[in-house]
Amino acid sequence: MRIITLEDHYSTALHDEYHPKNPALAVFLEERSRYLGHDIEVEIRDMGERRLAAMDAAGINFQVLSLTVPGCQAFGPDEAEKAIRLAEDSNDKLFDAVKRHPARFAGFAALPTADSQAAVRELERAVTRLGFIGALISGHTKGSFLDERRFWPIFECAQALKVPIYLHPSFPHPAAMQSYFRGYEDLSMPVWGFALDTSIHFLRIIFAGVFDEFPGLKIILGHLGEGLPFGMDRLNDHSVYYARRRGLKRTPADYLRENLIITTSGNFSVPSLLCTMSMLSVDNILFSVDWPYESLTTGVKFLEDLPISPNDKEKIAHLNAERLLRVPAQNSKIR
Repeated sequence: MRIITLEDHYSTALHDEYHPKNPALAVFLEERSRYLGHDIEVEIRDMGERRLAAMDAAGINFQVLSLTVPGCQAFGPDEAEKAIRLAEDSNDKLFDAVKRHPARFAGFAALPTADSQAAVRELERAVTRLGFIGALISGHTKGSFLDERRFWPIFECAQALKVPIYLHPSFPHPAAMQSYFRGYEDLSMPVWGFALDTSIHFLRIIFAGVFDEFPGLKIILGHLGEGLPFGMDRLNDHSVYYARRRGLKRTPADYLRENLIITTSGNFSVPSLLCTMSMLSVDNILFSVDWPYESLTTGVKFLEDLPISPNDKEKIAHLNAERLLRVPAQNSKIR
C-alpha cells in the first residue's frame, strides 16, 4: 500500500534566525524530543538523507513538506519585507529538495500574508514555476485572521490555480494567550490551544462568506479537523439561523462537508477517526503524521491497524491525496 503524508515540516537557517525560541517552546521541544526518541530540532532541518531514511524505516513513500510554525505569519504589515524574504527563501530551499527527490517529496508554499498581493504573487510562482501543490498558512497573521477582506485575493488565487490551502495551527491569538493561557502556557500549544485557535479561525472563514465567494476553494485542517467533526451537529443546530442572518447560501454543515479536507496528523485515535468518517465521509480524509513533532512509525501503525475496509484504507493512505491534491499517482517504491 502506497503511503502519502502531507503535514510534515522543515525549517531553515533564516526561519531560525527570525524566530528565536522562547523558554516555553524550548522546553516543549526538549521534552517532546525525549518522549518521541528523536531530536526534533535536528530532524526538522533535514530535507535529504536523514528524512528519507526515517520515511523508509516507517514505510512512507511520499511526503508533502511545509515550513514549520510560526513561519511567515509571525510578521504583520509593518514587517512585510521580512515575511516576503522568508517565504521566498523557504520556497526556494524546498524547491531544491523536491528537485533532488521528485519521487519522494512535494511542497506546500509558504506565503507572506502580511502583504496579501505579495502572497498572491508567491503562490502563483510556487505553483506555476516551482510545481508546488498548494500552500500552508500557519494561523493568524500577527493577530489578523484570514476572514478579513484584505486576505481574500489569496483565496481567489488558490481557487483559480485549483490548489488547496492548509490552515495549520500556530500559537493562539495574543488576547487568548493573556485571557485563557496566562500561567498555563503549556496548554496553548498542541495540548489544546492549537486546536482552539485553528477551529475558530476556520469558522470565521465560513461565516464571513468566503466559500460563497469561492465555492471551489478547499481548505485542509489537520489533527482530524481540530475538533470540528465531533461538535458538528451541535454547531449546525445552533448556527443555521445565524448563518441565514449573515446571508450565507448554505448551512455551516454543508461547508464542512464540501469545502473541508481533513488529515490524521498527530491524532492517531481510532474512535476519533471513525467519528470523522461518519460526519464527513472517508473521501475527504487524508493520512498524515506531523513529522518531526510526531512519530512516523506510530502514525503508520495506526493506519495499518485501522478497523476499516481495505478500499477505505487505500483512500486515506494515498488515493484521496492523489485525487484532491493532484499528487502524482505512481507506485513509488521504498528505497
